[in-house]
Amino acid sequence: MSKSIILSKNGGPDVLELKEVNIGSPSPNEIKVTNHAIGLNYIDTYHRSGLYPLSLPSGIGLEAAGKIDEVGSNVKNFNKGDNIAYASMPIGAYSQQRIIPAKIAVKVPEGISHKLAATLMTKGLTTNYLICKTYVLKAGETVLFHAAAGGVGQIFAQWANSIGAKVIGTVGSDEKIKIAKENGYSHVINYTKDDFSKKVMEITNNEGVPAVFDGVGKKTFQGSIACLKPRGMMVSFGNASGPLDPVNVPKDIQSKSLFLTRPTIGHYFSNQKELQAGADEIFEKVKFGKIKIKIAKEYKLAEANQAHKDLESRKLLGPAILIP
Repeated sequence: MSKSIILSKNGGPDVLELKEVNIGSPSPNEIKVTNHAIGLNYIDTYHRSGLYPLSLPSGIGLEAAGKIDEVGSNVKNFNKGDNIAYASMPIGAYSQQRIIPAKIAVKVPEGISHKLAATLMTKGLTTNYLICKTYVLKAGETVLFHAAAGGVGQIFAQWANSIGAKVIGTVGSDEKIKIAKENGYSHVINYTKDDFSKKVMEITNNEGVPAVFDGVGKKTFQGSIACLKPRGMMVSFGNASGPLDPVNVPKDIQSKSLFLTRPTIGHYFSNQKELQAGADEIFEKVKFGKIKIKIAKEYKLAEANQAHKDLESRKLLGPAILIP
């Protein structure tokens, strides 16, 4: 028997329950994994609350790293004992042990710990597709990123700096300004005190930025539109402050011939080959010191409800993990 966090109904953090579950053996295209570290991501709160509906009862969590205990008969690219990480459906990463499709796993190289790998998959792959695929960031460009002190935000600025680009960041408190600057943001704006769109225009000599990367959502959308250049791209990839209001296309988009996209990780890494290639890029940047990760907090699996409370209240100053 293994212990897993089970969601029987939608609601606040207290609906997360630690229960014993029977695991069994993998089918031909699956692998059985013991998780050593589990990634904590804001999307987990959407699944818990029902914003992103699940068929209940359900496990929760998309990201973890661990060792393979058993491989299915058709699995050729993994072996028992391999260190792996994953960040994808099917949901259920908040668990000691589980069975997953082999196609969602990637091999973790020596020098990358389970704890580190569990913070790199969702956040690192998100950064990868944002910078390398959704909007191909170029040396010399300056862009805007919201929630600069968060897990994705910390990786984003370091990755951008590694290719010669600059990033203006926004944060929700003065405490987070230092964290954002330590991770490479050229300017940091507290959007609860200052009008970030006016500040961005001042910083860019009223030119605006070619792209805004927004995981905050409702609170920052209109300001983001205001500081984009004509033909700029609004990349809306999260809803930390709530879902976007309906977009007024003539007012918000047509007025400057803007592009608006709502990318998701599954559409950019749709097969195991793409997934491993993306993960290898991240692991390489970490191994060569281009990206440095500091885990903000570790929780026991049984403390998942407290982890969600801290995540939603913006108390976490960087990536956090659950330890089974």
